[in-house]
Amino acid sequence: MELINGLSELWAETLGDSRICVAILDGPVDRFHPSLSAADLTIIEPLVPCLTNTGTTSRHGTHVASIIFGDHSGLVKGVSPHCRGLIIPIFNEVEDGTLSPCSQLDLARAIKQATMMGAHILNISGGQFSYSGLAHPILADAIRACVQNGALVVAAAGNEGCDCLNIPASLPSVLAVGAMDDHGHPLDISNWGEQYQRRGILAPGKNIVGATIGGDTTMNSGTSYSAAVVSGVAALLLSLQLKKGLTPDPQVVRTVLLASAIGCDEKPVPDCNRLLAGRLNVSGAMSLIAGKGDDMHLSDKMTGEKANLASGADDSMALEAQPTNARIQAATSEDRSTPTSENARLESDTSPFQANLHSKWERDDCTKTFPCECGGGAAGLPRLAFAIGQLGFDFGTEARRDSIMQHMDQPANPHDPKQLLAYLGKNPWDTPAIFWTINLGPTPIYVIQGQGAYAKEAYDLLRNFLEEQIKGEIERVSIPGYIEGTARLLSGHVVPVIWPVMRGMYSWNTTKLTEEVCGSTTSEEAQGVLNFFQRVYEELRNIGIMPQERAINYAATNAFQVKEVYKDAIKSGMELDTIEVGPSPFGRPDSDCWDVKLTFFQPERGFGHPRKSYRFTVDVSDVVPVTVGPMRSWFVR
Repeated sequence: MELINGLSELWAETLGDSRICVAILDGPVDRFHPSLSAADLTIIEPLVPCLTNTGTTSRHGTHVASIIFGDHSGLVKGVSPHCRGLIIPIFNEVEDGTLSPCSQLDLARAIKQATMMGAHILNISGGQFSYSGLAHPILADAIRACVQNGALVVAAAGNEGCDCLNIPASLPSVLAVGAMDDHGHPLDISNWGEQYQRRGILAPGKNIVGATIGGDTTMNSGTSYSAAVVSGVAALLLSLQLKKGLTPDPQVVRTVLLASAIGCDEKPVPDCNRLLAGRLNVSGAMSLIAGKGDDMHLSDKMTGEKANLASGADDSMALEAQPTNARIQAATSEDRSTPTSENARLESDTSPFQANLHSKWERDDCTKTFPCECGGGAAGLPRLAFAIGQLGFDFGTEARRDSIMQHMDQPANPHDPKQLLAYLGKNPWDTPAIFWTINLGPTPIYVIQGQGAYAKEAYDLLRNFLEEQIKGEIERVSIPGYIEGTARLLSGHVVPVIWPVMRGMYSWNTTKLTEEVCGSTTSEEAQGVLNFFQRVYEELRNIGIMPQERAINYAATNAFQVKEVYKDAIKSGMELDTIEVGPSPFGRPDSDCWDVKLTFFQPERGFGHPRKSYRFTVDVSDVVPVTVGPMRSWFVR
């Protein structure tokens, strides 16, 4: 790593700060490798747990981790060895040793976990090949929430060697990283594309030395390892901010990395498009962080990059729903490996593959520990969920589906909800045999599994919900509960299981609910409440695990409180502008309070005139959230 221009100079300032967290979303990591045994690494069990393996994904994860965290007294000198690491294993292998990629939904869950645990940098050395660059909305929402929490996602640009994209590197606000050789020439396998031109850089990616399982070392090539280099440099720049008494700001670091990148005008190559926004320039980025500002060219570029961010240019890409079987795969290709020595080998790395949310978890706190089955000590947050969606069902296996079908009145179609409900009405003991799911659109996000003394009552309620839903009497349900274990659906997808708490299980029809609280659906007040619901359902859709997500989801079930907001706002002829969620300054002992803030404006006066904000507080410390204190309002400019 010391061969990277400018890195020795940056190391002279800092080897990293333990208050800076870097999350690695990859394969399992050999934490006992000599290069990693001294590193401050915490294993986080993903919501869909990892499987223990020592094959391709472990080699990949261990190599990536050592590039960032390798001890300078060991075999591999990592870029930022004194920073703190979170390891979230998302890639696995099946029994025959072949790679088992994760879904975009699983990646979204892992991103939210890393954000909740206070990661400043999220390294994703993998992805899914894509010509469009469009991700599943749940993954796109997770990336947006991560960035709005102040974190930076660094992702591999992909190794197909074409004008094409990788998800998540293609998404707005992600820093995409391509690979170059020691002379600054793009590797033949490194992807490029229009969306990478403003938000992607090249970094060393040829013959990168790293750790491999069993205490050995290896040399690999590809964008996976370039991404790890950039994540390490970004962590050092955040550490430098701390050293200079500044608040660490990952988005500023992203800006300076892009602004300082060495482009084609400074160091030409035959095809400038393949340089993305330019080559990694550690010295230039360091100068901008240090505030030296001697290079007017760099200062101009940084001003331009800040303007892009301020104008929302990075968030202009339309996002469309992708198939739920879209897969994110770790970047690895061992069949191309070429032995170079007894202790090192060279592998070519080829990947197939608006709420204003502020994290309440302090970013220097990555060590809240809870038990996990992912091996060797692990950590995570209390696994509470408050999800909103539509109810569905699944059978898990063809055998279970066929068994139920054979017990139904013939001819039978177990996938027909009316026939299934009729069967369960006569055979209620089979209700737990069904995988009851809560879905966002067509995507199942949880399986609901009754537990304890009132499991029967919970299943009865689920049957009632489904019957109301197929009759059109309800549109959505809310399911609060504890996330425990996973279930494999008939499609093969694995999703987390919620143990529900009946106290917060609701079902509703938006129009009828609005009519109930407002007296009709035709008044301005009622139309405003309907608008609020639709914005929560569509703009702020989420999987309900982050505290702020649980707060906004609960707010969407509390129509009476929202009605009071609109009742007052409409008197002044105001319309809803923004919905924000942030940590509340108010709270009780052992509470976790978040403010839901709705800001209104007067359309005839435009956005430049005073607006009015309404705030109510939601405590999410319990599995079923609750509002705290009175609604508050004030005028803002």
